Amino acid sequence: MKIRNQKDFLAGLMFIGIGAFFSILGRTYQMGTPAKMGSGYFPFWLGIVLCLLGLLVLIQSLSVHAKNLKLGSWDWKSVLWVTGSVLLFAILLPLLGLVISVLVLVFVSAMASHEFNWKQTLVNALILEVITYGAFVWGLSLQFPVWPTFLSH
Repeated sequence: MKIRNQKDFLAGLMFIGIGAFFSILGRTYQMGTPAKMGSGYFPFWLGIVLCLLGLLVLIQSLSVHAKNLKLGSWDWKSVLWVTGSVLLFAILLPLLGLVISVLVLVFVSAMASHEFNWKQTLVNALILEVITYGAFVWGLSLQFPVWPTFLSH
């Protein structure tokens, strides 16, 4: 069997790996039933679905009908910008709150782009601010700081 589409093959492996991780982790919590779900029910079954999706993508990458695509080289600078932005967000969230942390996340991760534009990044940041506030603060009522701690007292 020949791997015809390296990108899909590795994506399938990644989906299977992440799905297996969450399925195994979900089994350590109470499962419950579909009618009364425990804390492990959703991550377990979501992991199973992700594994099946990964298996489907992996199998299709081996098909004779798959495009013959090789995996290119990685843009490590962009990978580090995006990874760093997520880590910075996790560090800043308790200190600076959701609004400023999301703004920093968007601008730092945008530095990974080879077509960085200040105006487009600002528009993206504002849209993401509205979505995150609406979903997490208003919709789900999650308890984390929205503004910096020194401004909320």
